[in-house]
Amino acid sequence: MRAVHAMAPAFERAAGELRTRVRFAKLNTEDAQRVAARFGIRSIPTLILFPRRREVARVRGRWMPRSIASWVLSHSGPT
Repeated sequence: MRAVHAMAPAFERAAGELRTRVRFAKLNTEDAQRVAARFGIRSIPTLILFPRRREVARVRGRWMPRSIASWVLSHSGPT
């Protein structure tokens, strides 16, 4: 669980940097086990990108804010 908390500040910062271009959301997999199962989330943290309601990319593990933003933008297509 420690990695999740360590990831939270990076996630929040990346969300702030991209707030006008991308919507970020968090899922508590303990509280929303059915949703986690539906999306096959088996490791925490997991980032999943859904432009136009379709999963296009997924990564696991801790990331730095700039890396999160770069990853999102590289898979988001034109805005």
